[in-house]
Amino acid sequence: MRIVSGIQPTGNLHLGNYLGAIRNWVRMQDDAEAAGGQCLYFLADLHALSLPLVPAELTSHTREMVAALVACGIDPERSILFNQAQVPHHAEMQWLLNGTARMGWLNRMTQWKDKAGKNREGSSVALFTYPVLQAADVLLYQATHVPVGEDQKQHLELARDIAQKFNNDFASEAEPIFTLPAPFIPPEAARIMSLRDGTAKMSKSDPSDMARINLTDDADTIMQKVKKAKTDPEPLPSEKAGLEGRAEAKNLVSIYSAMTGESVDAVLAQHGGEGFGKFKPALGEALIAHLAPINARFVELRQDTAALDAILRKGSEKARELSVPTLNAAYRALGLVRG
Repeated sequence: MRIVSGIQPTGNLHLGNYLGAIRNWVRMQDDAEAAGGQCLYFLADLHALSLPLVPAELTSHTREMVAALVACGIDPERSILFNQAQVPHHAEMQWLLNGTARMGWLNRMTQWKDKAGKNREGSSVALFTYPVLQAADVLLYQATHVPVGEDQKQHLELARDIAQKFNNDFASEAEPIFTLPAPFIPPEAARIMSLRDGTAKMSKSDPSDMARINLTDDADTIMQKVKKAKTDPEPLPSEKAGLEGRAEAKNLVSIYSAMTGESVDAVLAQHGGEGFGKFKPALGEALIAHLAPINARFVELRQDTAALDAILRKGSEKARELSVPTLNAAYRALGLVRG
């Protein structure tokens, strides 16, 4: 088993990022190691070029993401942690695969349609072709499994289509160039919503900092945000069905469940009938207990630029070495003379 997954280096990391992706990465690292497998986790900084950016922010966000991943439990000694920009083989492989990918395939990508909107003519070429880079990201390492959520299933299908067509066109059935990666569906991640609006996802772009729990928040700030979180006047129900139509209540119970490892039913069995004046402090304590060690480690790591750069440099060296055989095989299959 070889698992490959990437994450864009964004700033203002919050509870939704942690529970939605990062915590699953830690679990996959442990499970893969126990099974004799390997995990490669990369920061998709090349993907960031597909949308408008501020270069200095990309630099700081990349380092901040490394700090967050390590603070949350990704071990650079057990997993390969790197950024795309230090492994030029990603960009090379994308170009080799561009000859196999088809315009029709890319035109069907729903994320392209959503992000470009009505301004397709004004969108970057990178926004249109970045699914091919995503394919290169996983095919380059002969990934056997790729973690996917609902929004990434289509991109993995594209990677498989590109790999299959390349193998059919330029390799034999007995000796294919690329492994067709299988989807890996992580345990269902909690869908974390805004503390100010239970119908909207927790987001770094929300103008109110009170809408999210940041990984940089200290204990007092976390408790303050939880106590001021939007709720309704009714007490908590004793059963899960009673949360329907109560978006804010459902969100807070879901967060409590994710933090403690208890099921929603178990949480409601314990706290059903309570008002939020009693439940919110319990939720705050659960968040603080879980996030305080992560926060302390994150704040410490974030200040050590040299250490963060060393982690990326070491991981990128491993990734380059691992990717060379597949890249060379693709060049040879295409008949390109390289000396």
